[in-house]
Amino acid sequence: MTFLSPPIQRINSVIAYRAGVELSVLRLDCMHLWVNGNKWFKLKYNLLEAEEKNYTTLLTFGGAYSNHIYATAAAANLFGFRTIGVIRGDEKLPLNSTLSFAVQQGMQLVYIDRKTYRERNTTDLQQDLQQRFGEVFIIPEGGSNLNGVLGCTDIVKEFTAFDTVCLACGTGTTLAGIALSLDKNQQVLGFPVLKNGDFLAQEIEQMVTNYLTSSLPIPSNSAPSWKLLCNYHFGGYAKVNEKLITFSRQFTQEHCIPLDYVYTAKMFYGVMDLLQQGFFPRGDRLLLIHTGGLQGNLGIEQRLQKL
Repeated sequence: MTFLSPPIQRINSVIAYRAGVELSVLRLDCMHLWVNGNKWFKLKYNLLEAEEKNYTTLLTFGGAYSNHIYATAAAANLFGFRTIGVIRGDEKLPLNSTLSFAVQQGMQLVYIDRKTYRERNTTDLQQDLQQRFGEVFIIPEGGSNLNGVLGCTDIVKEFTAFDTVCLACGTGTTLAGIALSLDKNQQVLGFPVLKNGDFLAQEIEQMVTNYLTSSLPIPSNSAPSWKLLCNYHFGGYAKVNEKLITFSRQFTQEHCIPLDYVYTAKMFYGVMDLLQQGFFPRGDRLLLIHTGGLQGNLGIEQRLQKL
């Protein structure tokens, strides 16, 4: 499977110019047609472990519009694994574009109610799933485990000419991995896409601690600098409004960078808003991470057309 090296694209923005800030985007969305963005980095060491332990089936979790479900189905198919996707909520037909693609890639979909889904990380539910489906390699929702953190330490490893990394956050795994990979004079700003995303701080701290006390390669930065900015969720996960959609379309038209509504558009909106507020020091070099997920736009646009 061929992956392209993600390019860095400079944004020539009047807002950034007035703020005295250099703005660039790491285009993880350009790495592969289906398996791109931060999802690949969170999957790759999980796939390697599953292969090393001779598993033939992967089982993972996600919502109906999950980029993780989409990427796992595609990556598993490319690497020769069977997949089972445990989906939050009831089945709704016809399937949306994300789940339809997952099925086309060979993923078996299993639906569980939201109450049960909240138990997805418990030993009891995972044992029940093992009994039901046999020997399966379980990847947590969003690839949020130590393998996922390890993969995300690779994202900006080859790039050094920046002071601040900005990215959207769902589980915080990508932020934890990037933060661990940075030099001591660099920082990460995370933009949670969930309402009341402050809770992620504790989870990120735990992931960092777990990584540093594991047997995985120890990064040079054992005291990473990071911060969450929780005011740009637009109502919660997969919630959008006309303001966000208008911003995303205008940004794409002006800079030729397509944004996904669930993650990247919210982070870009937040960065541009903060630039206008003078939040960043003059001379700061920002690297914005485009985490992919563009395929999810179709489902959201179809949903909005029905409202």
